[in-house]
Amino acid sequence: MSVDSLLGGKQIPSLYSELQEVPDARDDQGQRHPLPAMLALACVALLSGYQTPNAISEWVDNYGKQYLERFGFTRDEPPSQATWYRVLGSIDWSALEDRLTRWGLEVLNVLEASTKLQGIAIDGKTLRGSKKQGAAESHLLSAVAHRLGVTLTQIAVADKSNGIGSMLDLLSRLVVEGHVFTSDALLTQRELAREILRRDGDFVFLVKRNQPQLYEDITFLFEPPLPLLRGESWPTAETVDAAHGRIERRRLQSSTMLNDYVNWPGAEQVFRLQRLITEKKTGEVTTHIVYGIASLTTEEADAKQLLRLVREHWHIENKSH
Repeated sequence: MSVDSLLGGKQIPSLYSELQEVPDARDDQGQRHPLPAMLALACVALLSGYQTPNAISEWVDNYGKQYLERFGFTRDEPPSQATWYRVLGSIDWSALEDRLTRWGLEVLNVLEASTKLQGIAIDGKTLRGSKKQGAAESHLLSAVAHRLGVTLTQIAVADKSNGIGSMLDLLSRLVVEGHVFTSDALLTQRELAREILRRDGDFVFLVKRNQPQLYEDITFLFEPPLPLLRGESWPTAETVDAAHGRIERRRLQSSTMLNDYVNWPGAEQVFRLQRLITEKKTGEVTTHIVYGIASLTTEEADAKQLLRLVREHWHIENKSH
């Protein structure tokens, strides 16, 4: 099957066109190499595993004039190491990230236009070694498209605090309507849920003890004994995966019985996810249980779809962090 048939005739937006909109801080007389060409070449070098100006410079030296022309270079010789350092060091990174966010959202719309429940994971990551080097903002809040594994946008914050202002700033850079936002328990906040709903999005949040009343309500519902609820047939979904010397069984149960009880904006379902991990060599079994809340109705997302959204949330760890 061709790429065109998979996309239904739609075209992937041009990244190069967005890079052409990044402002160039250099004087006109000092522009020996076009900035869009350098940024595009740096993207390909990064994808090839070359992550420093020195490495990029050495990598491109292996290619000739025709290769450089494809990126829009007008000279036969590639940029020197000193040029890479100078140009990359002078970039308006905020403007660059804005263009990349714009491109990522356009790609997402093309590739997932026919897909329901398009998930976007939001999470934070502390940059390793950043504090030792004196970085004032050493923590990144990121938004990553579930299925593509593409970082749509990110902002730097001072620490791991769940400051709602930072998360609302992150949302302001995204198209919220029509997307399902997933998060771990740290970011499960009422203000964030309200803002997502206000902008016609949905959420699937994990719930832990940082939201004590909500956590208590959900655990009371699902954990035995189940007062008055023993006869309910919980909607359930299960998966089994075997990899890396272990078998992992996941079982998600959902319920709508707390919708009119919990004090949480947009609550339509709560759920319990149990993971049983069996080590093949030893037979040792480890159990993990997490709880969550969702703004999606049972018609919009059944237990199977909730399980998929929770699993795909961790793409932010596997494909981004």
